[in-house]
Amino acid sequence: MYHAIPCSPMDGWLPIGGKLGSAYRAPLAERPRASVGGKVALFLSTFVNKVDRKGRVSVPATFRAAVADQGYPGIVAFPSPRYDALEASGMKRMDEIIARMDALEEYSDEYEKLKTLFAEAHQLPFDTEGRIVLPENLIDYAHIGDSAAFVGVGRSFEIWEPAHYGDHRATLRDRTRQQGIRLPPLSGPAQRGRE
Repeated sequence: MYHAIPCSPMDGWLPIGGKLGSAYRAPLAERPRASVGGKVALFLSTFVNKVDRKGRVSVPATFRAAVADQGYPGIVAFPSPRYDALEASGMKRMDEIIARMDALEEYSDEYEKLKTLFAEAHQLPFDTEGRIVLPENLIDYAHIGDSAAFVGVGRSFEIWEPAHYGDHRATLRDRTRQQGIRLPPLSGPAQRGRE
């Protein structure tokens, strides 16, 4: 029986120069994603970094590398609409959200909620040491003290107060154990930009 799930380590490899056996596979952070104008970064893992008195915190090197080619030397962060945490990404992810907003009726409830997301967003440039300065209103919103947890969640990442994230993660693990996880088929909402 045949199915559409790649099983071989060679699935997805691209031949170079037409020679059999010569192949290149882009690193995870460079693979094309559904986005406007190219690739969206991929953020993985969790890092806890110190926050100084001025609100400066080092963004994990892998996260900085993931947004390095996005035309803005930094990230965009905004209060999470679901949690006492911050959501963050590169500019290409924000462009993708704008493109999806364009599909909504301009004064619909969903459109208005997304406008608020952009109104509360901050562009946070990297300094020469790879740090950003978290604005006081974002620090207060996420209850961030002397450290911040950078949590990769795929095409974006979250910034949490570490103890709050630990509680959140434990709750999600318990829910997952009880309910399991189901991935939607590739023809679902996440696939729209690839069609």
